[in-house]
Formats: sequence, C-alpha cells, structure tokens
Amino acid sequence: MARPLRLGALALGLLAVSVALLPLVSSNGGYTHCEGVVKGWAASFAEREEKDGDKLSLKDLLFFLHIPRTGGRTYFHCFLKKIYTNAQECPRSYDKLRFDPSHPDCKLVVSHDDYSFISKLPSERTSVVTILRNPVDRVFSTYEFSVEVGARFLVHPNLTSAMIMTSRVLPKSRAVSTLDIWPWKYLVPWMREDLFARRDARGIDKVRSSKRVNAYDVEDMVMPLHQYINDPVAHEIIHNGATFQITGLTNNSYFNGAHEVRHCVRKHPDLGHFVLQVAKSRLDRMLYVGLTEDHEESARLFAHMVGAQVLSQSGTMNLDINKDQPSRNDSRSSMLDPEDGETNEHMNSTHGWQNNGAVNMTDTTKDDHGRGNMTVGKLMDAYESCISKLRKSQSNRRKMSLKKVEEANFSKEARRQVPEAVLEQIVSLNRLDMELYEHAKKIFTQEHLMLKGQHSMDTQHTQLSDQKVCSSIICFN
Repeated sequence: MARPLRLGALALGLLAVSVALLPLVSSNGGYTHCEGVVKGWAASFAEREEKDGDKLSLKDLLFFLHIPRTGGRTYFHCFLKKIYTNAQECPRSYDKLRFDPSHPDCKLVVSHDDYSFISKLPSERTSVVTILRNPVDRVFSTYEFSVEVGARFLVHPNLTSAMIMTSRVLPKSRAVSTLDIWPWKYLVPWMREDLFARRDARGIDKVRSSKRVNAYDVEDMVMPLHQYINDPVAHEIIHNGATFQITGLTNNSYFNGAHEVRHCVRKHPDLGHFVLQVAKSRLDRMLYVGLTEDHEESARLFAHMVGAQVLSQSGTMNLDINKDQPSRNDSRSSMLDPEDGETNEHMNSTHGWQNNGAVNMTDTTKDDHGRGNMTVGKLMDAYESCISKLRKSQSNRRKMSLKKVEEANFSKEARRQVPEAVLEQIVSLNRLDMELYEHAKKIFTQEHLMLKGQHSMDTQHTQLSDQKVCSSIICFN
C-alpha cells in the first residue's frame, strides 16, 4: 500500500514542531563551526560539574532519570513508592510543564526529563540514578508502545473525534497523561494520525491486513518499523536517545543550546565522541546504573545500593544485608519465563531479554511505606509481588489496545522475522547509545563487585565481633 498522502491539521502541526526543533546553524555552519559548538559545550560542562565526591552515598534528593522503555516505571511503583512517602515525592513527577519546585522538603523526583533538569534542583545535594537498555531492543519497544497507545484512539470513528475527546478530558484530569510526557507527547500523536490515515485508506471495518507479513511490516494497518526508524521525528527524538537524555541534549532540554549541539552531532557524526564522553562521565558519577536485561540482579543491586540507604536515613529499618537476602529457592513467580511471550508484554526482546516497559501502572499497587521495620529482604519480597501484578495488568492492557490492529502482534518471535538489514540500520543509527550501553555494562559489573565486597566485609566484621565477645566472656570467666 502506498503511504497515505493526506496530512491533517495535526500532521501539519507536528511537521511545524519538528522544523522548529531542528536548529538553524549559521551560514558558516560547516564542520569547523560545529566542532567549536560541540567542543565548547563539552568543555563548559566539564568545568562546571563535580569531578569526585562520594558517589555511593545517597544525598538529600534522589533524581531517577527515567530513560523511556527501560522499566523505570516498574522501579517507581514497586520500589520507590514503597520507601518514600507521598509527601517526600516532589509534585508532578513526569510532567515537566507543571513541575512545582516550591516544595524544598521533597526527596524524590522521577522523570523522563533529561539531565538538564538538574539545573532546577539543588545539584550539590542530588543523587542521580538511571537504567539503560540494549539500544536495539529499546527502539523496538518505543515503536511498539507508540503503536499500542496510538491504537487506543481507534475506538473513535475518526481522528477529529479522538482529538475532541482528548481536548475535553485532559484538562479535567488531575492525573498526568501519557500525552503530557516526553517523548510520548510527540510520538503518540504522530503515530495516532498515521493509524487513522491507514485505517481510512483500507476501510474502517477491516481489522486484518490484506496480506500475511511480519508484525513489524503490516503496511496497510501500521507504519512499518523500517519507515518509523527513518522518519525525521525518529531522528529527532528516538535515535541515540539515551545519550542525549543523559547529556541533557534532547528536544525537551532546559539548555538553550541543546538543539544546535544535537544538530551538529547528527550532521557530523564524528563529533559525537565529545557528547559520548560527557555521557560516560555522568554515568560514572551516578549512585546507581541498572540494566533492563539483567533484571533480577539490577533489582537486587537497587534494593541494596539505593533502597537500603533510603530506609536507613528514614530510620525505619535495622539493616542486615546478609540476613535479608531474598531466598534463591523462591518460585520466582514474577521473573518471567523467556518463552512466555504470550502472557506478558515484557518479553518482546530481540535477544530474548526482559523488557520492562513504561506503561500506565496507576492503581495497581499501593504505597507500602510506614510498615515498621522494613528490610532489604522485605523490600525485595514486596517488589516481587508488585511486579507480578503489574505485568499481568500490562499484558492485558496491551492485548486490548491492539485489538483494532491485531495483525501487529508484537512478540519475541516476530522480532526474529525482522530483516537483518533493518537491525543493522538501527545499530548504525544508535551508535552512540550502543557504546554508552557497553560502558553501562562495565559500571554494572563494578557495582556488583562492590556489593559483593561489602557483603564480604560485613561478614568478616560480624565474625570478628563474635570473636571479641567470646574472648571477653572467656576472660571474664
């Protein structure tokens, strides 16, 4: 099917936004100019930011820099909401436009905002944590979620009806909508318009494709993946998104020069080296860096490196790391069978890895803070129970959302049918993220070794204390 030619008012608006987001480099905007822009930006931030400090100690404020489609919302609801009270959470997380910085006593910020958001926070008193994911899988998941949310609007007879409903409902809601959150406030309307255009072209009553093809190339129903990754919107927002988010250079940045730096890096890829170095340096200084793919170990490290300190500072626990380890004999009901792609959306990984996507989890869990002597072990048990429920809810929601485009049956198996050329192109378009991800894996290994070393030291300290007590008893007798 030929791509629909109709461009509605929304499409024109998105096009205008995209054009506005792309900076206009001056007439001498060749390589020399861009080199100066990128080097100048990198140097200014290198001078401004802290070089050292005790990165392992939790400071007054925790900023969870949530890179989309890495499982951050699971951590927010199943970890952080259990150890921070509502009063400690800074207002309007995930909603930059309505963020209220007038609450100096808040202790937690969770947001898709990029690193430049720290300019609104007391940076010297802020610890930053994040989670990274294999860039190829993250692009797949971003595409899938764009389709999933966009398809929810297909219950309406036409795009105009969907937009009218949205304009009426959102202003009345106190909740933060997906359409308020970066990057979905750009990606979902873009996909929504495209879905309606394709449905109009094939006929509203037709819910099956005219041909049996890969789920990522159902052209008469959904924008194919290969077209999605080559669109200017994807270049502006998705590709190398983790690197640009960690460096504060997204199109949602508080840094006025972000557009020009990003434009120069896209125009002259070799200049990306300077941006990548800043991103690596920032990861090195973070309190915690997790990996979506290594879910179980990431959760355990988060509980010990972040959760333990939050609980300790709040005085709600008497921590014994060795005693409170989750049992290895647990049934691991919340840890997914890699082959169980039918029952849970999280296993849609190109490599069979776990995909903890960010979707609406409201009302599926409760704040579990204030339960007395919370320990790391109890926190992990609560986390396990929480994500088990969330995953079931998310899986059901995805199935309901995709009913109107049922041929887009995304799964791990379907990803294997995507042509190798498309996968190679995704890797090429995300080369900065690929290298940053390798750096994150090294940090993750270091975190694991540090925690293991801490366990060993704690064990030795306990044994020495026992020996001293025993010696004193002997001497006393």
